[in-house]
Amino acid sequence: MVFFSVAVGLALISVFAWNLTVRAGYESAEYKVVESDGQFEVREYPDLMLVATKTQIDAQGRDGSFMKLFRYISGANEAEQKISMTTPVFMENDSADTQVQMGFVMPKEVAVEGVPVPTGPDVDVRKRPGGRFAVFRFSGRMNAKLAKESEAKLRAWMETKGLDPANVNGSAVEGSNQSDASEGDALNPAGGASDNSGSQSVTSSGVEAASYDPPFTPGPLRRNEILIRLKDSSAPTSPGR
Repeated sequence: MVFFSVAVGLALISVFAWNLTVRAGYESAEYKVVESDGQFEVREYPDLMLVATKTQIDAQGRDGSFMKLFRYISGANEAEQKISMTTPVFMENDSADTQVQMGFVMPKEVAVEGVPVPTGPDVDVRKRPGGRFAVFRFSGRMNAKLAKESEAKLRAWMETKGLDPANVNGSAVEGSNQSDASEGDALNPAGGASDNSGSQSVTSSGVEAASYDPPFTPGPLRRNEILIRLKDSSAPTSPGR
């Protein structure tokens, strides 16, 4: 029994170490931590370029959405360019149901040089405007129920800190170029408007989920986050650590 317990413990440590190694092997979207409070943070993100498609949050990519994006980074684009996988995979709810936009973050070098136009169906390039976000980090296998519970915890923490969510429902993201997205536009999955690069700036609910691990990662070892965009004037009540 002791031998079995030790073996299980060593196996868990090995899986955990392996998972950290795999995660560290990917370029991750940059951000600056403004304040940290246990599982909660306030972060500032720069503009990010994403390649995105529609999915259902409970589908976990099994509806073909993940493979649409994976084919894009494998060369299903006008440049036939292979693009490195990054973290996290963002999922943003832009309507009042369970349908979300799943987006892969483009590596910094690709974003600077120009993101290739997708050739596959139902895949778009769009800009995720930078800004300040409240964030809650948690483990488990992401689904609609867990996302909603985590969002409620994050909103409760925001209230204690006096942090106001951005007013983004039905309009362009606060603080972004208003010519990029306007109310009533109906372009491609997320309802945005094209900028000069041909990408899509989209209307936004201001709430996003982010997943950092491969689909086969055990739930307790997964890194998930819920992010809520904050008003530009919002500021943490205590200095960052």
